[in-house]
Amino acid sequence: MEQLQETPHGDGNLKAAPDPGHGGGNGGCIAPNGTLPCGWLGRLSRELHWSFVLAVVAVYGACQGVGSSFGSVAAGYYWKDVQRVQPAASQFYQGVVNVPWVVKPLWGLFTDVVPVAGYRRRPYLLLAGVMGVSSMLTLALRRTPAIAPALVAFTTQAAGAAIADVVVDAMVAQNSISHPPLAADMQSMCGYCSSAGALVGYSISGLVVHAIGSQGALGLLSIPSVLVFSAGILVKEERAKDFEYNQVHKKFYEAVESMWSTLKCPQVWRPCVYMFLMFVLSPDIQGGLFYWYTDSSTGLAFSEGFIGLIYSIGSVGSLLGVLLYQNMLKDYPFRGLLLWGQLLACLSGMIDLVLVTRLNLRIGMADYLFAVMDNSVSQLIGQLKWLPLLVLCSKLCPVGIEGTFFALLMSIQNLGLLMSAWWGGLLLHALGVSRTEFGNLWVAVLARNAMRLLPLAFLFLVPRSDQSSTILPAEMLLADGGSAGHVEPGSSGVIEFSVLHGNENGEVVETEEEELELTPLMEKI
Repeated sequence: MEQLQETPHGDGNLKAAPDPGHGGGNGGCIAPNGTLPCGWLGRLSRELHWSFVLAVVAVYGACQGVGSSFGSVAAGYYWKDVQRVQPAASQFYQGVVNVPWVVKPLWGLFTDVVPVAGYRRRPYLLLAGVMGVSSMLTLALRRTPAIAPALVAFTTQAAGAAIADVVVDAMVAQNSISHPPLAADMQSMCGYCSSAGALVGYSISGLVVHAIGSQGALGLLSIPSVLVFSAGILVKEERAKDFEYNQVHKKFYEAVESMWSTLKCPQVWRPCVYMFLMFVLSPDIQGGLFYWYTDSSTGLAFSEGFIGLIYSIGSVGSLLGVLLYQNMLKDYPFRGLLLWGQLLACLSGMIDLVLVTRLNLRIGMADYLFAVMDNSVSQLIGQLKWLPLLVLCSKLCPVGIEGTFFALLMSIQNLGLLMSAWWGGLLLHALGVSRTEFGNLWVAVLARNAMRLLPLAFLFLVPRSDQSSTILPAEMLLADGGSAGHVEPGSSGVIEFSVLHGNENGEVVETEEEELELTPLMEKI
């Protein structure tokens, strides 16, 4: 499932935590100030509320971490063994399932501007839990549902996960603004929960699929949704009073207008175009490789348990990528990092080519060892490409709509991933790769690797600045009539959408002295 790529978390300001320019210096899976997780988890429980920590663990750890990793293996076997579809069709269907992640800003707008019974977070967590439980139990309890009902069930579960993700993103953003010293702690907690959950999910996925089948394993995916539902019941939230529902349409319009004004800025749309092209121009052929890994006649005949082991060890490679980025690469310019990341992705893809052509056997390296190494290296390099993009996205978010605009940027990337999966499926179909025929799989791997070089032609769209510099124009970083994004503790924490206004001389109105300090940063770009 491609939403695994989105396990880094949702608010633009928060992803600046690894950025020295924002004072945090902690991100991903590094505990702030070198403390152990139990220390800063306790601190967050005391300073904020234990129910907030529960919500993060339920959504990032259980739903996105365990659920997404466990579900990706179970879904792969489901389409292959239960529905018995071709690899190209499997990729197409799993692309459809990820559509709710493409429309993620829509969920963000609803949670921000449409409270239910006075609450902006709790009802949507409850809804997400119900959607996840009902869809997965329906899929598991029906003997062999047709493809259309199965797609509806998978898509409903994905929509529930996306809604829960947006809600917790908003909670993290709200707490980061009202409690700035805790921003790095919350980032690290999210990173630990997501990474640890993925490691657990991949470790047990193959064994569970082997023991109870893919449908039974999918039924177990209702457990993370139960935890999300429980978090919705227990989370602490102040009730909004006297909300004017007749003004909802106006708030939607203001939000859309503000996002469109930001997207028209060259400093924003140029990196967005590059991010989209980077994913689209790299066709995803993982469906064909998965079928080849598990085929018992002409493939590698890997068992369910070993498939889970490959992915679990690969998630360790992903963690190493986070550590490498955090300790060595976070101060380098965006353009240089993305250049080398794309080149390394192309080179690492050649490992697949060696495995598919069985050249590894000629050098005396067994298939299972080579497959583990292949997945680990790919995951590590994937993180080195992904993390700079997250930091870049965080710097493209204007004050007032950080969470929703960051969700929009993630949706652009998810749309690229969706089209990459469909484009990869067409490539597999054109080359005649099927459930039992893999003669041209090496051609698909070679074509994919060659196409990974194409985004380099558009690298000029990425700013030259380093990761500690400001990218947006100064006026976009100033909230209307006050300091940027400040929310007093104890306030409702609802971020109003605002569009910057100027006087007849083109000057920013009511700019405070602290805000004017952003101007020298712009000269570094």
